[in-house]
Amino acid sequence: MDFLFTTEQETIKMAAEEFARGEFKKEIALQHEIDHSFPFEILKKAAALGFIGIHYPEKYGGQGYGLLEAILIIEAFCKQDSGLGIALTNVDVASSAILMFGREEQKERYLPDLARGKAISSIAFTEPDHGSDITFLNTQAEKKADSFVINGVKTFITNGPICDFVLVLCQTDTKASPSYRGQSMIIVEKGVKGFTVTDCGEKMGNRMVPTGEISFSDAVVPIDFLVGQENRGFYQAMKVLQELRIRIAAQAVGVAQGAFERTVAYLRSRRQFGRRLGEFQILRHRLAEMKTKIETAKLLVYKAAWAFDRRIGDDEVSLMAKSYASRVACEVVNEAIQMHGGYGYMLEYELERFYRDARLLQIYGGTTEIQNERIGKGILK
Repeated sequence: MDFLFTTEQETIKMAAEEFARGEFKKEIALQHEIDHSFPFEILKKAAALGFIGIHYPEKYGGQGYGLLEAILIIEAFCKQDSGLGIALTNVDVASSAILMFGREEQKERYLPDLARGKAISSIAFTEPDHGSDITFLNTQAEKKADSFVINGVKTFITNGPICDFVLVLCQTDTKASPSYRGQSMIIVEKGVKGFTVTDCGEKMGNRMVPTGEISFSDAVVPIDFLVGQENRGFYQAMKVLQELRIRIAAQAVGVAQGAFERTVAYLRSRRQFGRRLGEFQILRHRLAEMKTKIETAKLLVYKAAWAFDRRIGDDEVSLMAKSYASRVACEVVNEAIQMHGGYGYMLEYELERFYRDARLLQIYGGTTEIQNERIGKGILK
């Protein structure tokens, strides 16, 4: 078992860290946070350097790497800045479904623009009455001749107000039993009549990425926009969520690492009672606990990505990675704020924003409770 990255992987990691240090300026991040604005200008730069879609095949604008290489970039970006990192690493969230299940025409139509930073995608699974439970859907897509007619509402959709297209999970067979056997995944592009998006409003964190409620009222979509097999959408969504969990877990590791590094720097420089804070044994012990948690989370996340790239086993490790890493992010940032005292509570010092952004990681992509329930069921099978 080799715990060392390859030379290429180390190069990717260092390049991502260097880019983030150069472009994720504190004042830029703060302005986007205050304005609730998406960092389009940084997205274009990141895409031009190949940081978006690195795991796509080269013919679709990627570099032919795997998910492991992609999460090294995610971790590096989120370590430098939680808000900018999460925003930039969510733009191609629908790409996994297209890569795994899409037809050649769909891959050629959407993936190159995502890789070039010319398009932003979204996935719409969550509904107002069901939350993380997607086994039953109210959003329906009725097949008529060569089209689907979609009606329904999706909520808490990341990138919803700014996306160029959204991957929608719909009920296409209302008589299926159980109902999830009659679901399908369909792409809906911006501008389709009957497709409207409204912003969900003020949020605690993740303020650079708008979250929307999407409504479909007799929205007509060509049948060619079906992704994968009709009535197999639920099973396809499970694979999409497996990758999404690993990506979110990598975001969590990055956020935790960023908070930790800022705390180390603070304890080295700050003096209290005539001594540097780092000279107090109790604070050194707390640092040790933070570091141990981060390293443990990293091992889970890297293993999950490694296994995903090799199609090894089921998705239990991705469930554990998402559940544990997101919890670690919240615990580490909370500890970091406490060790900074009043400074940690101020917007200017970043950690309070890291804390608000970290809290989302236990909710989106499936709540921690959903992850743990599936892990528990798997254990008892």
